[in-house]
Amino acid sequence: MTDHSARTEGAYAAAGVSIEAADRAIDLMKGWVEKARRPEMIGGLGGFAGLFDASALTRYERPLLATSTDGVGTKVAIAQLMDVHDTIGFDLVGMVVDDLVVCGAEPLFMTDYIACGRVVPERIAAIVKGIAEACVVAGCALIGGETAEHPGLLDPDDYDVAGATTGVVEASKLLGPGRVRPGDVVIAMEASGLHSNGYSLVRHVLLERAGWTVDRQVDDFGRTLGEELLEPTRIYAKACLDLADRTETHAMSHITGGGLAANLERVLPEELSVRIDRSTWTPQPVFDVVRRVGDVSQADLEATLNCGVGMVSLTAPESVDTAVSVLAGHGIRAWVAGEVRADADQGGRVLLEGQHPGW
Repeated sequence: MTDHSARTEGAYAAAGVSIEAADRAIDLMKGWVEKARRPEMIGGLGGFAGLFDASALTRYERPLLATSTDGVGTKVAIAQLMDVHDTIGFDLVGMVVDDLVVCGAEPLFMTDYIACGRVVPERIAAIVKGIAEACVVAGCALIGGETAEHPGLLDPDDYDVAGATTGVVEASKLLGPGRVRPGDVVIAMEASGLHSNGYSLVRHVLLERAGWTVDRQVDDFGRTLGEELLEPTRIYAKACLDLADRTETHAMSHITGGGLAANLERVLPEELSVRIDRSTWTPQPVFDVVRRVGDVSQADLEATLNCGVGMVSLTAPESVDTAVSVLAGHGIRAWVAGEVRADADQGGRVLLEGQHPGW
């Protein structure tokens, strides 16, 4: 048996796959995965499937399961250029749990998938460390995952990450277009930066066309370009669940690819429109730098990047002060950015008006 295993490892290694490196990566990540547990999680690493005790759902009258899956996109290229891999997990978790929470669902557990050209145990462990730490912030368990070595398909130092999460919401508390009413207020929640969308545009503008390098010090940022671009995605899950519980919030929208207008339109009924006043906030400098250096039109910028707003809620006007206070308690700056209107001519649309200060 021992000799057979040795021959298998040798043959597989000759094909570019190292079982020994994979085992070493698992050993390094175990401690981080253990930190991202919930009481309902059964077992640990090593099984073929993650187990979660579904009896926890018996406290719901009519539990609706929600699921979301996503990746990080080309932001991983920045992590690889910087050789910094322990923050990209926040981008992955943020992309999936905050898609899920907009309907009012609590994220319960998550699985991840890492594909790489070559398993470097310390690098894989760093990626999983970030995912696990982000799961703690989101309040969900990291219940399982997979690391796949793909020599010949990916270059040795290339990798990509993806994940999926499952959550639950009481049917009577489901948020969405059916609850939205004229007069609801748009509460904007500040982004931490670019988050994890539009990096193909940003890389094209700043790295390729302008020729900037990730170690370039940028005065507008007060740090290097790479540090700015690698700023982790803000995770809103716990704050938004608290918001839904303590205010009359009718819908939420995660501002990802497509920008503010396109994502907010996804939670608008056809007979209503939203007016957003740009003068209510100044986007972080990175958005203005991309706009100016790349000569990118405001329309293109707003159709690609979040422009400083990572999440919005549509909340009854009488709950606005409470909502802003609740979000501040979670360390999230929020403000009134617009209003829902009954507008047959512009039904289902989000209209951006005014101009950002200094633009």
